[in-house]
Amino acid sequence: MSSESVSSADVVFPPVVAPDPEVRRRADARQRDLTKPAGSLGRLEELGCWGASCQGQVPPRPFTRPRVVVFAGDHGVARGGVSAYPPEVTAQMVANFLAGGAAVNVLAEVAGAGVRVVDMAVDGDTDPAVSAHKVRRSSGAVDREDALTEQETLQAIAAGRTVADEEVDAGADLLVAGDMGIGNTTPATALIATLTGTEPVAAVGRGTGIDDAAWMRKVAAIRDAMRRARPHARNPVALLRTAGGADLAAMAGYLAQASVRRTPVVLDGVVVTAAALVAEELAPGARDWWVAGHRSTEPAHTLALRHLNLDPLVDLGMRLGEGSGAVAALPILHGAVAVLTNMATFAEAGVSTRDEDAAPVTEPRGD
Repeated sequence: MSSESVSSADVVFPPVVAPDPEVRRRADARQRDLTKPAGSLGRLEELGCWGASCQGQVPPRPFTRPRVVVFAGDHGVARGGVSAYPPEVTAQMVANFLAGGAAVNVLAEVAGAGVRVVDMAVDGDTDPAVSAHKVRRSSGAVDREDALTEQETLQAIAAGRTVADEEVDAGADLLVAGDMGIGNTTPATALIATLTGTEPVAAVGRGTGIDDAAWMRKVAAIRDAMRRARPHARNPVALLRTAGGADLAAMAGYLAQASVRRTPVVLDGVVVTAAALVAEELAPGARDWWVAGHRSTEPAHTLALRHLNLDPLVDLGMRLGEGSGAVAALPILHGAVAVLTNMATFAEAGVSTRDEDAAPVTEPRGD
């Protein structure tokens, strides 16, 4: 585990520069000049223009090095029976990611994305290749204690920021955050419900497939976590310390820094989007660099997306996490960029743009 001391200055993010509005206007103009009725490709047109504005060029170039970073961490609240799986599954799944056997590995290969795993708080030993940024073994049980100390919170945010820098510096042109942690939807839901002013019973879903008794325990845990979190709703660092966890704090730092580095991100499900809510507090304007890959079946995910004003690309009833929903949506983004870049314009194809471009038709005159 890292023992590096981090100060609050290390998690102060510079102002986020928005995707280029002039490039967006040029991209919109190009869309209108392509061989199709205006708006006929629906959100693909909007998505392609977003990609161009993020890259700062028209036509945009294909995304050639998308990268998925899965942040792993255990949570003390999982010992309270809020999940269908035992906590030891987290470490086992980290090994599965490294072996290439998880859903996100398979889907990422199809989408042409690489996968990296970062152990932030797994309650067990993991491969040294993934544990360089590890803060502790398991975050605290947020219903009755802080998830982290102040120093651990700062350290985790800084770690996520460092990981984003490492990926961008290595050539990543599109980022995805994924999560792995038994019980992690409990702190994620507590964060979302706190920041959106939602009662826990309206935000709590079934997670990995819990029964009614576990659902009631989960509601109670989130209610108690929210009671502790509400006084810190306007302080993102204190909120992560109180009701988040090392993995969520690292994801928040990663998402905020991606936007600072002007690198687009495809968001995943409820855990990642909970971190995104906090990242927007850490670096206002970060949301302009994100698209929502999918809509999870978790009620809190819809609440968070609405708060961020993001409309998901797909809604497939997924609830796995790992970054799997975001990666499943990646081919849509690839296609949207390809349309804007490779589709012929009316002039190039010699296609008339309007009915009046064609020779006028003379109506026969009656006697």
